[in-house]
Amino acid sequence: MGLIAAGWIFVLLLGGGIALERTLTRQVEANFDEQLDYILTAMIASAEIDPFGEVWFYRALGDQRFLEPGSGLYWQISGGDFEPIASRSLWDRTMELEGSREKGEHFDADVHFYNSAQFPGEPIRIAERTVILPGSETRWTFAVASATEQMDAQISRVRLILIWSFVVLGLGLLVMALLQIRYGLSPLRRVRAAIQNLRTTGAGRITEPLPLEVQPLVDELNALIEHSERQAEEARRHAGNLAHALKTPLTVLTNAATAQDPKLSEAVFRETRTMQRHVDHHLARARAVGRRAVGHARTNVMASAEAVRRAVERLYPEGRLDIAGSRDATVSMERQDLDELLGNLIENAAKYGGGSVFVTIDPEDDDTPRDPKMCVIWVEDDGTGIPEAERIRIFDRGVRLDTGKPGTGLGLAIVRDVAEIYGGNVTLRESEDLGGLLVELRLPRAE
Repeated sequence: MGLIAAGWIFVLLLGGGIALERTLTRQVEANFDEQLDYILTAMIASAEIDPFGEVWFYRALGDQRFLEPGSGLYWQISGGDFEPIASRSLWDRTMELEGSREKGEHFDADVHFYNSAQFPGEPIRIAERTVILPGSETRWTFAVASATEQMDAQISRVRLILIWSFVVLGLGLLVMALLQIRYGLSPLRRVRAAIQNLRTTGAGRITEPLPLEVQPLVDELNALIEHSERQAEEARRHAGNLAHALKTPLTVLTNAATAQDPKLSEAVFRETRTMQRHVDHHLARARAVGRRAVGHARTNVMASAEAVRRAVERLYPEGRLDIAGSRDATVSMERQDLDELLGNLIENAAKYGGGSVFVTIDPEDDDTPRDPKMCVIWVEDDGTGIPEAERIRIFDRGVRLDTGKPGTGLGLAIVRDVAEIYGGNVTLRESEDLGGLLVELRLPRAE
């Protein structure tokens, strides 16, 4: 920011300085030329033709420098075959005028200004004009010349003043810009100090009052800290739950091995299946939490349901599985997690139902108020359903109401946990159309 400010200050001051220098220089030159024009006009107004046809002044010019040799202010009149008439300040020198060199072809009705270096070490500026005086047919060239030393000195003083003024102005602006940057970024230094204090003291949040400009940053930082703490707490809870769940099977296996139980192989098979169920459950939750933390995903519900239907139809070819509803519904969820939820629900409906499964995406149910931010998915079957008293317990890990069919008892538990991780929920009720179980899955709709 400091370099950018310095660059812009340099460019703007340089451009402004050059423009101002050109303007002031032209003004000094214009004033210089106006003085020469004034003297030249006074010369022409005072000039007459004498009886011999030459020019003479009926009144003397007022500037005494015309009478001082080498004073730097000169006049000269040239015309025809007459000898040039010059001021005493020229002494023995004669100015070479552009009008005289043209041999009568050059005629300056208006004043003509130009610089000349015909006098060594004394650059001069000449103002000349061609006139025809009354009583004469000769084209007379009146010229006034002045040394440019005074004008050049004045221009040099102007340039020096401009340079120093713009240098001081540029340094002042740069210092002010740096002070402004330092003052403007001071809230960030306070945020850095607050974060350092957060890290060293173990505080949970940044509570120091900060300017409004950085308060959104502090709010997001506090939200990030809260999110990280929540994830760490979830990880600790999952690790503790998994350790607690594995502790009992491991104890059973240890005791059986110590006692050299003849049914050790059956115990190993039974307890390892139990441990496998717990590991699968916690791995599913861990994957969902990890994918949720990556970012906001968008998944089309119909595409996921169609993919699950193809897989379930291969497992249960004798069943019937229909899908209806919105084809454009999308949820804020990873595709793998949505496939796992729908896979568990549809597979359970096909396994435990009577053969018919009906999936509805965003059903039109006037009896139930709908949240426009949530996408509703119904999975219905024509089985015997689940008694209302068992609909809460069925979500517990390892609970199975029908033990006659293979399974781990983790399907609904995984569905509930993963849905809650993404901000959704799942409820059970009776299907009015098929008579079996209706599972209602609510997931946050993608924006």
